[in-house]
Amino acid sequence: MFNVRLSSKVQSLKPSSTVGVAAKALELQRAGVHVISMAAGEPDFDTPPHVKEAAHRAIREGKTKYTQVQGIPELREVIAEKFRRENDLSYTPDQVIVSTGGKQALFNAFLALLDPGDEVIIPAPYWVSYPEMVSFAGGVPVAVDTRPEDGYDVDPEAIGAAITPRTKAIVLNSPSNPTGAVYPEAILRAVADLAVRHGLVIVTDEMYEHIVYDAAHVSIARFAPEHTLTVNGASKAYAMTGWRIGFAGGPSNLVKAMNAIQGQSTSNPSTISQYAALEAIRDSRAFIEEARGKFRERRDRIVVGLNGLGLATPLPQGAFYVMADTSRLASDELEAARLLLDEARVAVVPGTDFRAPGRVRLSYATSLENIEDALSRIGKLMGVGV
Repeated sequence: MFNVRLSSKVQSLKPSSTVGVAAKALELQRAGVHVISMAAGEPDFDTPPHVKEAAHRAIREGKTKYTQVQGIPELREVIAEKFRRENDLSYTPDQVIVSTGGKQALFNAFLALLDPGDEVIIPAPYWVSYPEMVSFAGGVPVAVDTRPEDGYDVDPEAIGAAITPRTKAIVLNSPSNPTGAVYPEAILRAVADLAVRHGLVIVTDEMYEHIVYDAAHVSIARFAPEHTLTVNGASKAYAMTGWRIGFAGGPSNLVKAMNAIQGQSTSNPSTISQYAALEAIRDSRAFIEEARGKFRERRDRIVVGLNGLGLATPLPQGAFYVMADTSRLASDELEAARLLLDEARVAVVPGTDFRAPGRVRLSYATSLENIEDALSRIGKLMGVGV
């Protein structure tokens, strides 16, 4: 039997642990097992009605053909205006690219930036896909650890110490997946200064910018615009994960290179999704505020509950995740995640691939009822009342 020989590059690519855990939970649910999934990183709210209606309208009007690879002009104009209004950033529509989700924007950026051996500094814990994308593009991910006792804020001095002659870029993610950290302006200014002094590119992932609670989101591109690519998207703020619309703004030559890569891979994002995103970005403030209030209520409950069970959990300032210390539950995070799924029927993501040993990530993008049920199940597993 013929066995297709795969490239060494693709064989070195690790599957996403977050996707894997969510898939296992779904498999159990389909088999009739009542699993509470706190693994997936997507809002449990439906896409706003006015956004869905914009998609219906696009279909009715026959807007179902190819578009410019970079995205329809009117969407790029609205994104440029959003960057100006909400982030104090000045991009022309030609400096904006629309992609099939934020992941593609990031992937295109690393392919456009990196030569073999180029180093990319990534604060840890980090989203599982950053180092994999960097490695796939030929780069070398360099982790700089942060501490829960510091709220997982990045230390600019540690970033500076990690810079070498091979360093090409710094990745920032604020608000952070998985920690919920929101970097304050002073830290962002210091990191921007490092990038300018050393001639580095900053790739900033701001997908969760609208989901902040006790802190203000600040875009680092304000302090180093010529050095920064700002990545964002429709998935989290507007509950549009399945619509697959991401976007980025940055230096013209980098955006042009990303567009060339996209043109030879996926071409334009879904035309219908682009028209839906256009409406979402124009007019979704009420939806964002309502969702943020619900997320805050859930965050407060799960943090109090987990700490009450003896699973030390810092209070996140943004996004919709918590990182719980599971040392009282198991010897390592992989065993803890297995116990929670097999015994308590609660799906979480072990911190291994986040570079967060001894911790698991729980998403509170689920109902308060599910959170209460999950806490009760974990308490029974540990022999502790909530």
